[in-house]
Amino acid sequence: MTVTAYTLAVLLDLFCVFLGYRFWFQPGPAAAGYGVPADPRGDAGAYLTVKGLRDGTLGLIGLALLAFAGARAEAWFMVCVALIPFLDTVTVLRHGGAKAVAFGIHFATATVVLISAGLLFAV
Repeated sequence: MTVTAYTLAVLLDLFCVFLGYRFWFQPGPAAAGYGVPADPRGDAGAYLTVKGLRDGTLGLIGLALLAFAGARAEAWFMVCVALIPFLDTVTVLRHGGAKAVAFGIHFATATVVLISAGLLFAV
């Protein structure tokens, strides 16, 4: 179970880093994938950049916690971080995005993050 817990945590953290990269360097497609398309050349550009910074930084913090503070610290971090995809679900729904994206991507991600936290607590 330890290998599974650590592997899932690292993959989720790296996924956050990837999302950050994508919002920085491919903001249009990243926004569409999020579920609420936005034009990065317009007013939304700054917000897309901020989202990229948020996601990438959270991924790096998660990796640092896992490497330097241990599984329990990473587990608590993931419990807190799970709020973001839960609220992303609501955001997509409030702004006319597809329910399939809201629940199939964001809500599912929050669930996987909480499962990861549970596995880390068990280590």
